[in-house]
Amino acid sequence: MVCADVDESFEPALEPGPIAAELAERKACAISGLVPQDARWVLTGDTLVVLDGLAGRLPRYLGKPATPEQARVMLCSLSGTTHRVVTGVAALRLDDGKLVSSSETTLVSMRAITPAELDAYVDSGEWRGKAGGYAIQETADRFVEKLAGGGFDNVVGLPVDLALNLLEGLGWVDPGAARG
Repeated sequence: MVCADVDESFEPALEPGPIAAELAERKACAISGLVPQDARWVLTGDTLVVLDGLAGRLPRYLGKPATPEQARVMLCSLSGTTHRVVTGVAALRLDDGKLVSSSETTLVSMRAITPAELDAYVDSGEWRGKAGGYAIQETADRFVEKLAGGGFDNVVGLPVDLALNLLEGLGWVDPGAARG
């Protein structure tokens, strides 16, 4: 795995799906020259946690908190709400530079988080490096009541079916499927 160091700024008035796809594309282009020479594909993703933005309101994007206090504020704002997790995925075929991208959206309904649970979660440090300050694949799953419109893997940060479809659209063949 190679990490991309790219400008992640965007115009917050735009729709989250295209923003997430664009960020994933930036990452794919940034790391295309950093992968091993025998690599044929680059697959990247970028996940946004979006609060509000429904019913005509501007979206509020929750990035990765830098401090425990930022994590606390983000988690308080998500507690008892339904928010969107939008993951953009980009696939790049290295031999000709063809790049495709798309995004998936999942509505995440989170129950109210008690002050004691919030303190314990923030103290755990699990929020570090996580958009919105939580990781559903770790212990924050206990705060989630329901997912709709997209899958668990999207909230984790890589919608697998979307990624495979993008790669297959570029000519990638699943080696496991050939055995079947």
